[in-house]
Amino acid sequence: MAEPFIRRRAIRHLEKGRVVIFAGGTGNPYMTTDTAAALRAIEIGAEVLLMAKNSVDGVYSADPRKYPTAQKFDRITHREALNRRLEVMDATALSLCLEHKMPIIVFDLQKPGNLELAITGQKVGTLISSE
Repeated sequence: MAEPFIRRRAIRHLEKGRVVIFAGGTGNPYMTTDTAAALRAIEIGAEVLLMAKNSVDGVYSADPRKYPTAQKFDRITHREALNRRLEVMDATALSLCLEHKMPIIVFDLQKPGNLELAITGQKVGTLISSE
């Protein structure tokens, strides 16, 4: 069903037009699955990191489930997300993406069609980027 992560093997699957899904963490203590996702995206030279959330359609100024007046961002920079301490992903993962200029798209996985929109580069959720 799955094979262990080997960078070159993952890239070869992608070169053959296959879909590669990374699951789980790195197996290292203190590393979250967010950090694993950022690390793997950077290692394979991905164009973007897709961050699918359950019932949250992007990045907000506060948790929209607790604070109904929270402001949704259509676009935000990595640095601004870090400075505001937004709980998009852990700070290590966000810092890795900032350092490597890895854009992140945060979107609601539960809404039908959102994954396809994200994959095809259409506007969905919030874009976190260096610019």
